[in-house]
Amino acid sequence: MNASTLDPVLLIGGAGRVGSRAARSLRSMHPELPIAIAGRDLGKARQLASEVGHASAVAVDLERADLGLDGSAAFSAVVVLLKDDSLNALQFAQAHGVPYVAISDYAFDIGPEVALAIARPTAAPVLLLGHFLGGIAVLATLHAVRDFQRVDSIEMAAIFSPADMGGPTAQADMARVAGIAPHPLMLVDSRWLWAVGAEAQRTFMDIDGMTRQGQAYPLLDVVSLAAATDAMSVRIDAAMSEDEAAPPGHRLIIDVAGVGKYGESQRTRWVIEDSDFHQGMSGMGLALAIERLLGLDGGKPVAPGLYHPETLLRPEEAIERLRTAGVSIRACPVPDQSAVK
Repeated sequence: MNASTLDPVLLIGGAGRVGSRAARSLRSMHPELPIAIAGRDLGKARQLASEVGHASAVAVDLERADLGLDGSAAFSAVVVLLKDDSLNALQFAQAHGVPYVAISDYAFDIGPEVALAIARPTAAPVLLLGHFLGGIAVLATLHAVRDFQRVDSIEMAAIFSPADMGGPTAQADMARVAGIAPHPLMLVDSRWLWAVGAEAQRTFMDIDGMTRQGQAYPLLDVVSLAAATDAMSVRIDAAMSEDEAAPPGHRLIIDVAGVGKYGESQRTRWVIEDSDFHQGMSGMGLALAIERLLGLDGGKPVAPGLYHPETLLRPEEAIERLRTAGVSIRACPVPDQSAVK
């Protein structure tokens, strides 16, 4: 697929931190791909469009079925980087037969989107991307388990710096989740549960030897990894660094336990680190997904259906792209579990 022949990729909420990084990643990957940026602040959207080039700013009204756009408006994909309670953007994409990506929906949010995708299975590809780091966490975990004969448990821990609290859209979404979210979803000994109280807390050792307290989070990584690995226990937790003066940056720790290829008991720890805000890697994950959906990676455009990132992207290829971009992805020593209290 030639990027220059495509209609613009519409990024709704594209002027925010994740959207702007996705736009820059797409521009770096595909200089000729047209991009349309829709944001709450049209002036900010215009500024970003001018910065990335070969892009335009558009006004979108999510309360309208036509998104408030001219009837002649055409896009190659519709990407939503904020919570669209109306799902008008999804129905717009289905009506026009173009890929749809939702990046702001949690495990408890996806029922209406899944129902629409099931009701109109041949209309458009629908990618649910409410995963940590735009799906990168799932792909990195699948990279980490590639030498396992059997995966018993997956424990992910995201450590944020105080400076990495996101922009207005991200903070509004965090407030939304805090106000309405049920208990976090996790898989424990092959049983799905919405964790309550102490079940939602986890103490783990960071790579610097510090003991941290994590809080389980209702992200789609849990269901994706459970389906992809047949693990008996899967969870993802978030913790905040206590260093108020720390520069922006984040760390993802992936601990896996199971049986190795020769039948031996095996535990591994992988760590992803980057000096950018975590929205930077989320934008990169989103850009890789858009590239695959449109067939800009040399493959065919993705057919209509319901997708998660691991059903579209190959873990090893994604990891190599991230390393080339300067992201640190490495195996680390497994901590002594008896030292974690």
